Amino acid sequence: MGKPVAIVTGAGSGVGRAVALGLGGAGYAVVLAGRRREPLETLAGEIGGGALPVAADVTDPASVAALFARVEQAFGRLDVLFNNAGVFTPSAPVDEIAIEDWRRSLDTNLTGAFLCTREAFRIMKAQSPKGGRIINNGSLAAQVPRPNSAPYTATKHAITGLTRSTSLDGRAHGIACGQIDIGNAETDMTRAFATGARQADGSMKPEPVMDARHVADAVVYMAGLPLSANVQFMTVMATAMPYIGRG
Repeated sequence: MGKPVAIVTGAGSGVGRAVALGLGGAGYAVVLAGRRREPLETLAGEIGGGALPVAADVTDPASVAALFARVEQAFGRLDVLFNNAGVFTPSAPVDEIAIEDWRRSLDTNLTGAFLCTREAFRIMKAQSPKGGRIINNGSLAAQVPRPNSAPYTATKHAITGLTRSTSLDGRAHGIACGQIDIGNAETDMTRAFATGARQADGSMKPEPVMDARHVADAVVYMAGLPLSANVQFMTVMATAMPYIGRG
């Protein structure tokens, strides 16, 4: 049997890029999915043999179906899906959120994860040996939102429901599903936290961040477990960030 096969969505940057590098280093054939092909090809070159860049839009059912068909064609099976693709829409109070931003958050963060889960589930049920693992990128925001972030917070709360339902429905087919909630991994989107982030009282204060490599290590651990064991939920966060305590 060849290398285990993993798909990482949103692989071109940030957490997705770090996780793809981690899985590649751990011996996986990694399918790199994202909207822009150029960063995927650059990353594939860094990972080396077994990395397959595929331009895909997780909000488009046809594009998602084509992504998973390409994986079946190239490898014949799928062992791990890391649902990572996501967006932060502009910060705004609830009464000022544009409906376009609300829908963009839902389409990418929630519907995108559902579409990929649906395709992965179909493959994992039918392949031999059957089964596989789906890991969803959740967020601390689901329980402790930042100010003016209703669309992102709502979608990440919903991801937890998707994780639980997928985990339950997958039992009969050897499909495990877990979730990793990440706090202040240093990426292009969070780098500014080190100089100032909006707090619950409206103030701006610097927050500690952590290397995204630690997230990658956690996902590699979750992915490598036998299907008889599952990390249902894991939190990986910068130790001194404000999450633990009163806002």
